[in-house]
Amino acid sequence: MTNLLVAPVLVPFATAVAALFAWQRPAAQQAISLAGAGVQLALAVALLAAVDAAGILVLQLGAWPAPFGISFVADRFGAIMVLLGALMTFAVVIYAGPSVDRGRTAFGLHPLLHWMSMGVSGAFLTGDLFNLYVWFEVLLMSSFVLMALGGTQRQLEGAIKYVTLNLISSALFLAAVGILYGTVGTLNMADLAVRLPAIGQPGLVTALAMLFLVAFGIKAAIFPLFAWLPASYHVPPIAVSALFAGLLTKVGVYALIRVFTLLFVHDLAFTHGLLAWISGLTMVTGVLGAAIQTDLRRILSFHIVSQIGYMLMGLALFTPLALAGSVFYVMHHIVVKTNLFLIGGIVRRVGGDYALARLGSQWRLRAWLGLLFLVPALSLAGIPPFSGFWAKLVLVRSGLEIGSFALVATSLAVSLLTLFSMTKIWAEAFWKEAPDGAAAPPLGRHEIVSMVGPCVSLAALTVAIGLFAGPALGLATRAAAQLADPAQYVGTVLGARP
Repeated sequence: MTNLLVAPVLVPFATAVAALFAWQRPAAQQAISLAGAGVQLALAVALLAAVDAAGILVLQLGAWPAPFGISFVADRFGAIMVLLGALMTFAVVIYAGPSVDRGRTAFGLHPLLHWMSMGVSGAFLTGDLFNLYVWFEVLLMSSFVLMALGGTQRQLEGAIKYVTLNLISSALFLAAVGILYGTVGTLNMADLAVRLPAIGQPGLVTALAMLFLVAFGIKAAIFPLFAWLPASYHVPPIAVSALFAGLLTKVGVYALIRVFTLLFVHDLAFTHGLLAWISGLTMVTGVLGAAIQTDLRRILSFHIVSQIGYMLMGLALFTPLALAGSVFYVMHHIVVKTNLFLIGGIVRRVGGDYALARLGSQWRLRAWLGLLFLVPALSLAGIPPFSGFWAKLVLVRSGLEIGSFALVATSLAVSLLTLFSMTKIWAEAFWKEAPDGAAAPPLGRHEIVSMVGPCVSLAALTVAIGLFAGPALGLATRAAAQLADPAQYVGTVLGARP
């Protein structure tokens, strides 16, 4: 059963290698990529089922016991993230077929997608901080090339901004890891949870917490470290943007939740109080940025920033219910945000542009596309009965329970502004008449299957989570219970035999 822990890393690696042998043969690369993504998705489902049934799973590589060897660890939160990453990769691989030009496909699109997927899965499963740094670098390298693939001026400009800020983040992360190792003598996260309280230097531990907050905060695009995201996510092909939107910042959020529930819990009034401020400011600045944009992809990019604030809200409140809200919100947002970008690609395909001023008439011409957009858009704004409503309801309830009224009020106000942004897209792209009145080109059969199919599936998942929220919320609650009780994680990892 523990061999399932390395499958989400080995399968995308093998898929990427196999796809390289089909260099400059787009059809073969697509077939290999789709098969690999399907296998990874099936194994991710099996991993989550195993973790939910048996508890935390640990694999000690090389027969070295923790904390001396490399530990792979899957608790419910990590397994959920692995499954969502595999699902989004599978959807994007299908969508990329007709939506990405043959030149980019021939020159390594699919190997790079799976290389990035390997890095994302490794980050969710690693049990020590240095290997977390390694997996961050794997996904950074592949995502940088994906962003620049094609070599247009706009892509290179966006890629330079993206990689520069993320390299600063990596340098801070590595510095924090080095100081932490020099202080404590270990980087295994379970061992750190035991040893950090015993060093008797709370000021130093707080300083390290702030270093990790900045390093992971850049990757998660929190306030005020988010400028790189809206400056870069709109430049690659829309399939790549969708995968970035769904996964990359969530790796940063995952890392923040992991270290601020397991390691840095010595001064909650300061660390998590600061997180509460950052959460509210991230919500507000992101949604205000979206409100003034007129390009579809840039609106959606700023909303990624805004929604990160909700994920941090549960971590800042730091109650079992609040942590459940954060986990549930991450689950909801990955599906919804990936789908909104994919639907944006269809709007661009049939409308000819991403600029709202040049779009229009889509409701009259394609009512189905309007309905398809409304599902994730209303869910993002928290309108019932979609998944976003339940995610925000849990966070609001947890905030009210502990008297965090200002943060709750901020979250509700930002929801209204999010709804405003979504209605602006609706009014401009779907309701008003197209400026030139030209008929949009019809979608081909292959495009309907490969581009519309994943969007319909993700929209159906959003509706299902909303209408049948009990199972998803129950899973999030069980994951949050493990996060709120670090002793489970520590005991399982340090007690596991190689």
